Amino acid sequence: MIRLVRAELLKIRSTRMWIGMLVLSVGFALLGLIFLILLAGSDFGNEESGFPPVTDPDTVRAFYANASSGVLFMMILGIIGITGEYRHQTITQAFLATPRRSRVLGAKLVSYFVFGLVFGVATVLVTVAVAWPALAIKGGSTSLLDNDVPAILGGTVLAMGLYALVGLGLGALIRNQIAAIIVAVAWVQLVEAILTFAVPDVGQWLPAGAVRAITHTSGGFGGPGGLPTLPAWGGVLVLLAYGLAFAAIATATTIRRDIT
Repeated sequence: MIRLVRAELLKIRSTRMWIGMLVLSVGFALLGLIFLILLAGSDFGNEESGFPPVTDPDTVRAFYANASSGVLFMMILGIIGITGEYRHQTITQAFLATPRRSRVLGAKLVSYFVFGLVFGVATVLVTVAVAWPALAIKGGSTSLLDNDVPAILGGTVLAMGLYALVGLGLGALIRNQIAAIIVAVAWVQLVEAILTFAVPDVGQWLPAGAVRAITHTSGGFGGPGGLPTLPAWGGVLVLLAYGLAFAAIATATTIRRDIT
């Protein structure tokens, strides 16, 4: 099993796709963070509709929680990881070398989960490197131990790993790379947002709602707000359930299908 995991990690590293996804993940997180940095404390002449100052604990949480906004790109990397195998028929060679398909899929799931954790660590480090001095300059809290910061950063890392499993499962289910990516982007950027806005009590049980709970925010990825939110441990369990469910989908669909 260890040999198979190493082989899968080598597959990921042998292409430049992971670099592109990492750059997009970090860039997307930083874009939202810079937006918050520039607008924190701005009232636009109306205190009720303004942005809370950096002295507000919710703003501090939002700064660090922006790291989680890049989970979509880890999900896309997971999709590419499995659909690319079907597209180029390399999965046939993998199954011929290791006839027990469950072992191959298990190695792929472990590899992408680990890679997702690495993605999460990288994104968190860059976010902290920008958020911490920004808070210091603007007079906010610079402690990395207060305001739920450890839970937010740790939750972001976990979310990255679990979203990789969701991507693998979705890719195994749809198999067409472009279609799977379109579904993923539409779900994360559109469908979840609409459902959360229309039925907030349902939204808290969706993957994005679980990320909100893990990162201690209540207004979407990396933003303050007043949406219903699960406790942090509930968010972990919900996101873990999604990750395991899609991992099971990936395993079941790949084992049973004809890959020729």
